Amino acid sequence: MAAEQSFALPGYRLRVGSTLDRATVVKFMERTYRELDPHQSVGHLADTVDRYLSRNTPLWWIDEARADHTAGPVAGLWLGQATDQRSGTLHPYVLLLYVTRDHRRRGIATALLEVAEAWAQQQGHRQISLQVFSHNQAAQALYTRLGYQSEAVLMKKELPQELAGY
Repeated sequence: MAAEQSFALPGYRLRVGSTLDRATVVKFMERTYRELDPHQSVGHLADTVDRYLSRNTPLWWIDEARADHTAGPVAGLWLGQATDQRSGTLHPYVLLLYVTRDHRRRGIATALLEVAEAWAQQQGHRQISLQVFSHNQAAQALYTRLGYQSEAVLMKKELPQELAGY
């Protein structure tokens, strides 16, 4: 991956992240989960990042185009890998897409997804996938507008605690 890619969103610049950005990835994942459910546990997220963040999982950050470069990123996108359950094809999977509240509704998420999709095509991939929480209507609307389609429904059943420890 090149250190800089073209990014045509005025006032912002794109940069490629690395495994050295672990703490920022964890912080952005925690923010995402807390915004969706302030009572949800986020302790597992650091383990998830440790398990999947590698030099083979692309990571991009968006910074404000300021001279001091001290503010830190205002958005980020991190790709992992998934296997298409129908075809067995390995493809990029969005593990994290987060834009800080003050920078939303400016096209940043769309621009980041375009960067990820271009990268995926350059790597020879024919699809990209993601999972979105069922109550995150704003994200669902964005993904639908960008051409993402529902392919499956994730279902789960909470089991009573007394049965879990058999």
